[in-house]
Amino acid sequence: MTPTALTIAGSDSGGGAGIQADLKAFSALGVYGCSAVAALTAQNTVGVQGILAVDPAFVAMQIDSVFADIRVDAVKIGMLGGASVIAAVADALERHRLNRGGAVVLDPVMVAKSGDRLLHDDAVTALRERLLPLSTLITPNLPEAAVLLDEAPVTERRAMAGAAARLQGLGCPNVLLKGGHLEGEASPDLLMHGGELLWFEGGRIATPNTHGTGCTLSSAVAALLARGLPLPAAVGEAKRYLEGAIRAGADMGIGHGHGPVHHFHRLWPHLAERRTLHEAQAS
Repeated sequence: MTPTALTIAGSDSGGGAGIQADLKAFSALGVYGCSAVAALTAQNTVGVQGILAVDPAFVAMQIDSVFADIRVDAVKIGMLGGASVIAAVADALERHRLNRGGAVVLDPVMVAKSGDRLLHDDAVTALRERLLPLSTLITPNLPEAAVLLDEAPVTERRAMAGAAARLQGLGCPNVLLKGGHLEGEASPDLLMHGGELLWFEGGRIATPNTHGTGCTLSSAVAALLARGLPLPAAVGEAKRYLEGAIRAGADMGIGHGHGPVHHFHRLWPHLAERRTLHEAQAS
């Protein structure tokens, strides 16, 4: 049967992040995507111009509607907004997901690229106490991990294992701690899979088109879990997919700010051909 995944997150009107990025990643990786919109944003590649909350009861209604009709093999959770929406999502997962199995990938979107906090303290508490224990995997970056742990952000690679273990202690069995905020050329990610530590190495790609990378990685992992891949293999393949999407994003020419990654880089060969032609002409 066709693998399916449900994203519960905010909408990005510019199409580069949030639910739009999730659905693109699901489709690119061969998974049918469903969605429950938890917040609305007016945004583009330059910034966010406005945010509109969705009534928690209606968020829950969307989730109930999907589960009532469609088998859900994996759930990806992104931006949720306030504590009441987080509670509604947790209640819905307890009603549906725990009786049916399936992976839950939680991307705890709490800190903007500017460093500003996106969740109030009560929402962080709800996320920590209600959603983490229901999740199969959480995918925080280092600032988000610091908020969840209520401690200073990790600044060195050698400290990441300890932070991942403390995150695991909050109730989620698997943690993918992303090291993109470390200084230096390397950008390693650490997967704590049960009691096993697995490093996924990566370098930095020189491009401004990185809008939606966190959403895309977590949704790619969810899609691959929906297809039946073991977690370490899903993380490895998701990282390879995202790296290709970032590299190909330079060819998109979308917007005037931080452009999106190219979710369909494996399916739109004409862009790669155009880059090859330009490089040949330049040489």
